[in-house]
Amino acid sequence: MIEKRGELEKQSFEKKTLISLLINLIKNEDTTKLYPLHLIKILKRMETLKTLIIGSGPAGYTAAIYAARADLKPILYTGMEPGGQLTTTTEVDNFPGYPDGIDGPTMMLQLQQQAERFGTEVRIGFINKVEFGTQKGGMHKAFAEDGTEIHAQTIIISTGATAKYLGLPSEQRLRGGGVSACAVCDGFFYKGQNVAIVGGGDTAAEEATYLAKICSKVTMLVRKDEMRASKAMQHRVTSTPNIDLRYNTEIDEVLGEQVVEGLRMKNNQTGALEEIPIAGLFIAIGHKPNTEIFKGQLDMDEAGYLITKGKTTETNLPGVFASGDVQDKDYRQAVTAAGTGCMAALDAERYLQGI
Repeated sequence: MIEKRGELEKQSFEKKTLISLLINLIKNEDTTKLYPLHLIKILKRMETLKTLIIGSGPAGYTAAIYAARADLKPILYTGMEPGGQLTTTTEVDNFPGYPDGIDGPTMMLQLQQQAERFGTEVRIGFINKVEFGTQKGGMHKAFAEDGTEIHAQTIIISTGATAKYLGLPSEQRLRGGGVSACAVCDGFFYKGQNVAIVGGGDTAAEEATYLAKICSKVTMLVRKDEMRASKAMQHRVTSTPNIDLRYNTEIDEVLGEQVVEGLRMKNNQTGALEEIPIAGLFIAIGHKPNTEIFKGQLDMDEAGYLITKGKTTETNLPGVFASGDVQDKDYRQAVTAAGTGCMAALDAERYLQGI
């Protein structure tokens, strides 16, 4: 009991010391001789904000644009992949405002520049820990990988979801050169050509039938002897004449140096190999939402996607909002992500006005 009381007294003393230090720092006094160095370092690494945005991409940058214009003075941490999944896309042809199309990295750079023009501070780095407050009007803590501790009144989560890939060296080498994880995004570029798709679930079935409308032939590879997709989706696939459905089949290697030129397939029952010419390969084996650091604090569905309330971006905790693919497993488009980024910033602004 005595040890516990002593620890509490020490914490109380350090808190009062930090407050005193802050006052002296504001007065531009020399504090190095008055206070322990570790307290000065702690204070310098602590920040208090109205709005912190975790993650970039269309959702994060759009949230930043709206939050900055509302004078919320947001700070945005880009995450491990600045710009999100679109930075791996060579051409974006379906985002409004670009009649001639635009490549993904350029589009993300322009969104970042627009956010910065209105006052957003964009930091190349990531948040590796959060401690959310549970009371309305309370502060939320976030910890960056460089040791910075941020106390924010509102947090907008735009960490996205990462497409799952097979992990083959040839597949990774040709990402952006014919290997894609989004048929709706990139299928148009292979109009009238032969393509292949990997996966056996509803998403794979839906994307296969989408590709069949614009491509000459779609070879669909299913690893097992049956599809996981619903019966209705299976029927749609099997009744589409230009879908060549291959069960018990996996990819041995993606062929091509600079772009996809073909596919070597392997029957996992017989071991037989077969090569086919294709121009594009689509991987549809699922996505993993980037929500690890939020587990145990925010409500999620069975797949790990954040759950938001009704038509808002509100999570189960006050002052914490989610936008983009981190809370959307149905649409997963740049334009819908941007829309929810706008919503999250507006929701954050209204929340701050109400506390």
